[in-house]
Amino acid sequence: MSPSEQLTIDRGAPVIAGVAVGTEAGERGARRSLRAQVARLERELCAIVADGFPHIGAGSPAWASTGPSLLGLEQLEQLRDQLAGRVQDMRRRAQERAEHELRAQELLERMKLEPGRYKFVRLPVTELGQRGCGVWEVRPRFGLIGMLAGWWELKLSSGCPLARGSRASATPATAPARGMPAVR
Repeated sequence: MSPSEQLTIDRGAPVIAGVAVGTEAGERGARRSLRAQVARLERELCAIVADGFPHIGAGSPAWASTGPSLLGLEQLEQLRDQLAGRVQDMRRRAQERAEHELRAQELLERMKLEPGRYKFVRLPVTELGQRGCGVWEVRPRFGLIGMLAGWWELKLSSGCPLARGSRASATPATAPARGMPAVR
C-alpha cells in the first residue's frame, strides 16, 4: 500500500496523527535550523562590515518586509540563500580591501627606503587602513635647492583642516551697536 493510499484509507487512525505530528515536528526543526543559520549569517555579515568600516558598507537589507510576519520554510530558505550570497560578496570585498591595504603598505615601505624614486607621490593614511586625514608624501628636502640636488624625504602631513567655528560664533558677541557705547 502506498503512503497516499494509507492517508486516504486511514484518515482518522492514530498512525496518521503520529505522522502529522512527526511532520509538524520535522517542520518545526527545519524552521529552527534555518533561523539558526540566518542568525549565524547575519552575525558574520555584521562582523565583516564592522571590521571593514568605513571602507565596506552594509548595503541594502536582504529581506524587505512591510511589517511583522512569520516566514514560511521557502521564505526562510530564500532569506538564508540571499544572506549567504551577501556574506560571500562581503568576504570578497573585505579580501580585496585587505590586499589593497597590503599593496599600499608595501608602497610606503619602498617610499621610505628610496624616496628619490617616488618624487611627489602622495599616499593617504586611509589607503593604509588607518583613520585620520594624514598623507604620506615624498618632497624635496630644502625646496628647490633640495630638488636640484636630489635630496628627497618622506613626510607625514596631518592633512586635517584647521577647526573653524560656525559663522555665527565667529561674530563678536560684545560688539557695540551703532551709537551705543561699549559696555566693559
